[in-house]
Amino acid sequence: MLYLLFNPLANNKRGEQDAQEWAKKQGLEPTFKSVIGLNFCEFFSKLKKDDEVILTGGDGTLNWLVNDIEKCKINNPLYYVKCGSGNDFYRDVEHLEKDGKVDLKPFIRNLPFIEVAGLKRRFINGIGYGVDGDTCLVGDQIRKENPDAVINYSKIAVKLLLTSYQTKNCKVIVDGEEHEFKNVWVAATMNGRFYGGGINAAPKQDRLNNNGTVTLTVLSSKGRLRSLLRFPTFSSGKHDKKKYITSFVGKKITVIYDAPCALQIDGEVVPDVTTYTVQFGD
Repeated sequence: MLYLLFNPLANNKRGEQDAQEWAKKQGLEPTFKSVIGLNFCEFFSKLKKDDEVILTGGDGTLNWLVNDIEKCKINNPLYYVKCGSGNDFYRDVEHLEKDGKVDLKPFIRNLPFIEVAGLKRRFINGIGYGVDGDTCLVGDQIRKENPDAVINYSKIAVKLLLTSYQTKNCKVIVDGEEHEFKNVWVAATMNGRFYGGGINAAPKQDRLNNNGTVTLTVLSSKGRLRSLLRFPTFSSGKHDKKKYITSFVGKKITVIYDAPCALQIDGEVVPDVTTYTVQFGD
């Protein structure tokens, strides 16, 4: 049997519709099942040997999956179909797509985890900390006030860059080596290349690298207008020889700000954070 798991909240609440349209286009008649309230471990434990599963959703759906299945084993084929507003995971792996879907299992093994504000969570794409975290926070606030609102994160980020966001001083510790920065806008730690709906924060990061390493990218720059003009370079991944963009590769990374701001984990917001640590392992 073929199961198609969908997130009805994905893609501005088009998740179920998108899943049905994709299945129809592919000529498939799967059993549809919502991921809302679904215990993934229990679901996979009850599958028959020949059952296959397709997951549709966005990056938040994937984050939900990888944290729920950490203590269980998936024996059945598991595929992914994009259906989100950001689709950063898909951007990273779309070249591997076959028949409209991507084999998901290689990408959910041995993921890094973040420790922040008493939480410990795996993540599949990246950690945004700084103006990007605050952008997600504002987006959540808008959605809370108007559940049907379509959020334009680019517009929110530009407004923050030009108005209210205050840069931070920052210390980063990469595999025990300390570095300090002033006027920091972003300190993002990446498992993949993309986050924030297409920002190529770590163009050289390989999410399947055998070294167990992630990439930290720091954007530091004086002046709002100057920083706004530099942001497209950061977003496009053209980081080489740019003094205001610094990248590190490491197995354990800690970021410490001198004032709190929001952080996002695959798009999920943690407010008022001053430090976080990312590493691989248990």
